[in-house]
Amino acid sequence: MGVRSAEMTKYAANCMLATKISFINEVANICERVGADVSEVRLGIGSDHRIGYDFIYPGVGYGGSCFPKDVKAFLATAREAGYEASLIDAVDAVNARQKTVLAQKILAHYAPLGGVAGRTLALWGLAFKANTDDVREAPAFDIIRELTAQGMRVRAFDPVARDRARAELCGNDLVELVDAQYEVLAGADALAVVTDWNQFRNPDFAGIARQLAEPVIFDGRNLYSRSLLARFGIRHYGIGR
Repeated sequence: MGVRSAEMTKYAANCMLATKISFINEVANICERVGADVSEVRLGIGSDHRIGYDFIYPGVGYGGSCFPKDVKAFLATAREAGYEASLIDAVDAVNARQKTVLAQKILAHYAPLGGVAGRTLALWGLAFKANTDDVREAPAFDIIRELTAQGMRVRAFDPVARDRARAELCGNDLVELVDAQYEVLAGADALAVVTDWNQFRNPDFAGIARQLAEPVIFDGRNLYSRSLLARFGIRHYGIGR
């Protein structure tokens, strides 16, 4: 292929994957409002070989160095050519909104309890995805900014991204980065899970319930079963459930 087609291929591939992510996140948000479970819906639509299961995991939105950049570059390229790419524009807008969904759940939970000001949130995960220290466009920072703007303290842990996150969070006195996964829990009001690291998938739920002031988990990656957490007395907020 020619150079122009090669450039478009790179943009189009990442925009297609970003579209799948934003699509399933829109489905998840509708599921919550109509009483459906996005995990079951995902199994159903993914079983259609034309759709498949790749990149239809609901969560807190995409980040990193490729998808956000290439979606915006694709939009800019279209506009320079005199074309309004409405579908790709919507993908970008949905993702921006999805990055604050978990924060909105936390704010809504504490609104009837006097709000989040003065409370502390334990947060697991700062990288935009597992197995990387890349924090570019990471949803964790949108969540942190939203909550600290309302006066909530955030104590965060990530297995490898802490140092890179420090520069991003510099100047926010309500954020503390700690070295140990369970250290963030002591005295915290709740736990939010933002990155799907393997070590977060099967934690010590009994220990979590003991250490949190209120046993509640805001699960931004749908890592946990609500019925399992209920056995430990932990309230669960997921995405699209």
